[in-house]
Amino acid sequence: MTSAAITEKRRQRMWSAILLAPSGLWYMVLLILPLIVIMIYSVGERAPTGGYQAAFTFDNYLNIGARWTAFKNTLLLAPTGTLICLLAGYPLAYFLALKASPRTRLFLLILVVVPFWTSFLIRTYAWMFILGGRGLPHLLDLVGIEGVRFINTPFAVLVGIVYAYLPLMVFPIYVSLEKLDKRLLEASDDLGAGPAATFRQITLPLSAPGMITGCMLVFILLMGEYLIPQMLGGGKVFFIGNALVDLFLQSLNWPFGSACAMALVVIMVVTVSLYLKLTRATGGRDVSLM
Repeated sequence: MTSAAITEKRRQRMWSAILLAPSGLWYMVLLILPLIVIMIYSVGERAPTGGYQAAFTFDNYLNIGARWTAFKNTLLLAPTGTLICLLAGYPLAYFLALKASPRTRLFLLILVVVPFWTSFLIRTYAWMFILGGRGLPHLLDLVGIEGVRFINTPFAVLVGIVYAYLPLMVFPIYVSLEKLDKRLLEASDDLGAGPAATFRQITLPLSAPGMITGCMLVFILLMGEYLIPQMLGGGKVFFIGNALVDLFLQSLNWPFGSACAMALVVIMVVTVSLYLKLTRATGGRDVSLM
């Protein structure tokens, strides 16, 4: 390699470092440093008046089972809500991308986006009224169905989850299906494959990256969800986010709260690792009509 080539390569590296410096600094200050602080707090002790007291103990991690209900609710309802969003969002995204006319597609996309034009808090309050005693239960009472209760139940939390996060599932799947080469569908039909076979062999595999991305967007946000369980669960159905608020702001047990937060981080790291593995697996998948 000539000296000119070496100089050019060094110049490129220098410019790359300069361009990456702002984002790297942002990443370090807003993610890495807070994570280090949380790790340090997690091996400390609660001060007599609350907060953090310097120490080195793993008792906080060993005591995570005391908040098992919050972890159980999160690890049960977050995947369930993600699955429901997938089952509800895929048909809508499929219709938008492959079946709807341009005018209908635009209208439906606007309807999907419209909820984001209002406050998330206001929308959740609306569901509190709909599922509360003056909403659907009252209507059911009028037709003779008494004693039905929706609010402050896992069902209410799931309804709020699906309503709030369904658009985040629809859009990645829609983009994936919208980019689908329609000639593959035509070729499948010409070769004698039925609609079910075409969907199973072509449409579903090629839309898998969008499905995985949508599931990850919804699942990751649900793992840290606080408002929906707080308002629609009424303190009876709470997530890890609710437990962290209690530990940091009410109990003032920062070390134990930090240990729970680190446990959540580990869960998310495992989830993202699986996501990357699935993305690589689906990225090179062959499409077959057999």
